[in-house]
Amino acid sequence: MMNYRPFALAFAFAVFASPVTAGETRAVVELFTSQGCSSCPAADRLLGQLRQDPTIVALSLPVDYWDYLGWKDTLALHGHTLRQQAYAQARGDREVYTPQVVVNGVVHALGSDKEAIETAIAKTRAESRADDKPLTVPVTLNVADGKLTVKVAEAADGGRGEIWMCPYASKIPVTVERGENRGHTLTYYDVVRRWVKLGNWTGTAQTFTVPVADITKGEGNIDHVAVLVQREPDGKPGLMLGAAATSLR
Repeated sequence: MMNYRPFALAFAFAVFASPVTAGETRAVVELFTSQGCSSCPAADRLLGQLRQDPTIVALSLPVDYWDYLGWKDTLALHGHTLRQQAYAQARGDREVYTPQVVVNGVVHALGSDKEAIETAIAKTRAESRADDKPLTVPVTLNVADGKLTVKVAEAADGGRGEIWMCPYASKIPVTVERGENRGHTLTYYDVVRRWVKLGNWTGTAQTFTVPVADITKGEGNIDHVAVLVQREPDGKPGLMLGAAATSLR
C-alpha cells in the first residue's frame, strides 16, 4: 500500500460553492494514479463515478514512479509525474502520493475520498477575489467534418495562461501481472494520452481548428478530448481558468 497523508480540511467551517448553471464546468479533477499502487483502484472507480457529473472534467493521469516495485504501468507518462511534482512545488507542500487528485489546479485531496474531493471543489469556488475564481473563462468545443473547433472566450479578469489539448481514452481495462495488484483486471477512465499546447491565452478570444486525425494519431482508444486553460505561474501549473471536454465520435 502506498504512503499518503490524508487530505486535511483547510476550513473549520462549512464551505459553500456558488451555483452552477447548465453547461458550466465547476471543476477539473486530475487523478494521479498507478497500476502498481494497491490503494489506487478505489480512486480509479471513484473517478469513473465523478466523470458522470456533466459539471466535472475528470482526467486520469497515470504516473511512473512506482514502476520499480515490479510492474511497469502500461499507461503512465513521465510527464504526468513531472506535472504532479510541479503542482506540489507550486503549492509549497511537497505532497506527492497516489492516489492523489488535484482540483482546479490548486487544491489536492485523497483520490479515493469523495467527500474530501467535493470539499476541495467547494473550497476552490468559494474564493472571494474575482481573479482567483476557477473556470471563469468559457471554453466551447465542437466536432464536425472531421475537425475539432476550440473557442476560448474573452475574459478580461482571467489573467494570462496556457491553452492545452488533452486527448484521452474514456475506458481502458488493464490486467496487472505483477506487483501489488497482481492478478487483477483494473479499469481506468478518461486516461490522458498526450498533452498538446494550442497556444497562450492573454484574455482575448481565440479559436483553434484541429483535424480529429491529428488528435487521435491512429490510437483507436482515444475517443475524447479535453481543453484546459490554465495559469502557469513561474512555469508551474496553477489555477484552472477554463475547461471543456467532448467526444470525438
